[in-house]
Order: sequence, then structure tokens, then C-alpha cells
Amino acid sequence: MLSFLRHTIVGIIDFFHRPFRRIIGIQTFRYLACGGSNTVLNIFIYWFAYNILLQKQDVHVMGNIVIAVEVAAWVIAFAISFPAGFIMSRHIVFPESNLHGHIQFFRYVLTTVTFILLTYLLIKGAALYLPMVNATVSYFFICIITAILSYISQRKFTFKTIEEEIAEEAVADEYQ
Repeated sequence: MLSFLRHTIVGIIDFFHRPFRRIIGIQTFRYLACGGSNTVLNIFIYWFAYNILLQKQDVHVMGNIVIAVEVAAWVIAFAISFPAGFIMSRHIVFPESNLHGHIQFFRYVLTTVTFILLTYLLIKGAALYLPMVNATVSYFFICIITAILSYISQRKFTFKTIEEEIAEEAVADEYQ
């Protein structure tokens, strides 16, 4: 069943890649398709959690502890889109990676946390050092920067193949 689902999704993505094959590689196109789909999913779940599930109300955990509705909706959306993104990356974008699943997952967690922190720092930096630039424009460019860096880190770190890792260790040994 999962093999059929993967084959179907890859077939659909590859069909839409045909007009762009001279401009963009298949793996990059798959990454954009999966990442874009996951972003849409994340935004929809955030909207659903914020408006319908939480009904625009802060979440009272216990005592004086209150989680803002925006943060609670983000946590709910993240709890769904994070594993969905990992599964799509692992099985659709980078199926050739022969690292063990737990290693891929650990690396995926590391890169995700890194990019959450990087995004936060870039937003704060833009607000402090580029106050004349519209916040939405700044955020748009931050998203582009982090998407490019994320793709590179996923390809070269999270989902690399063992052969690539062995070759890199051999090169590193030559210089020592």
C-alpha cells in the first residue's frame, strides 16, 4: 500500500516536472513540490486549529500557565507537518539515502531546530537592522534563504548516502 502511494505521488510530481526538466532537476523539483505541499498543509492546520479547534481562545494549561492561541495553533500544526515533511523527504525526495531511519530522523530534528532558530534570528535581525524594509518583504526573503539552505542541508547531511559519508571521511583523512 505504501509503495503504491509513493509510486503514485512520485508519478504525479514527475508528470508536472516534464515542462521544467531543462530548468530544474527532478530532485529539486520533488523537494519544492513536497515542501510546498507541506507548507500548505501546515498553514491549513494552523488556520483550522486557531479558528475551529481552539476557537481563537488561549489555552489554559494549569494554574497561571497560559499558552497564547497563536503558539498553541503553531504547535498543533507543527506536530502534524513535521512528521509529514520527514516522511515525504525520506520516501519521495531522497529515497536513495541508505542511512538508517533513526539516523535520518535525528538529523531531520537537528536541521529543523536549527532552521527554526535561524528563522527567528533572521526575523529579529531584519527588525533591528533593516527597520525600513517591510516585515512581509523581509520574511519572504528569509523564507527563500532558509528554503535553499534547508534543501542543501537535507541533501548533504540529513539524507546523504553512506558512500558520500565514506568519501568525505577519506578526503578528511588525506588532509590530516
